[in-house]
Amino acid sequence: MTHIPGIVITGASGRMGQMLIKTVTDSDQARLVGVVERKGHDWIGQDIGEAMGGQALGVTVTDDPLEAFAQAQAVIDFTAPEATLEFAALAAQARCVHVIGTTGMSDEQIAALEPASRHAVIVRAGNMSLGVNLLVQLTKKVAAALDEDFDIEVIEGHHHHKVDAPSGTALMLGEAAAEGRGVKLEDVSDRGRDGITGPRKRGDIGFHAIRGGDIVGEHDVLFAAPGERIVLRHLASDRAVFARGALKAALWGQGKAPGQYDMVDVLGL
Repeated sequence: MTHIPGIVITGASGRMGQMLIKTVTDSDQARLVGVVERKGHDWIGQDIGEAMGGQALGVTVTDDPLEAFAQAQAVIDFTAPEATLEFAALAAQARCVHVIGTTGMSDEQIAALEPASRHAVIVRAGNMSLGVNLLVQLTKKVAAALDEDFDIEVIEGHHHHKVDAPSGTALMLGEAAAEGRGVKLEDVSDRGRDGITGPRKRGDIGFHAIRGGDIVGEHDVLFAAPGERIVLRHLASDRAVFARGALKAALWGQGKAPGQYDMVDVLGL
């Protein structure tokens, strides 16, 4: 048996799913051993390479996640919250590292991952890129250094197919800013302004979501005070940055104790 970890990709037909498949198959540190799609999908039963319009890879698309997970050491999952909760239970049963890039999860859904994390490693992050996770740390430090004379606004942009807002990354940045200020994001979050809203409340953290075209991911954190502004920015032009980070997380999780981790742990930040 090879020592190279076997990886399963869920949501194989999606943009991120296909990028993850390419990233794993191009890597000499991991093996693609399974791909999962929802029941009834046209790709079920096809070789994933041929389904993606290329050469056969010897891996058949399945709608049975447990069967796929049973032969893997890690699962990389960029799907939907309900599917992710199902995959978490099955990945824990198979003792697979579960890397979660799914966004739009509620606090209750995130809390529901706890039972699975008692039996397996879960690495969950709103964004898997190195640059974004550095931006999160910088946001926390800048927010801690500046008082409430500086208003904080998080502005994010994504492609027109994205279904959740604010993005998971925007919420990561908002949490970092709130942590830097020593407050809870839920107490200071301002996610919508329309009509006569009155003046901006001192200390709030605002969010703005742009959706258009094929924007991969753009995030600004604006600190604005009378007479000056500080802008921290990350621009992603290729989904490969997220896929590489997710694979790094899957490899990092091998041999770790069960529990919940994030990219700060993976990257040693």
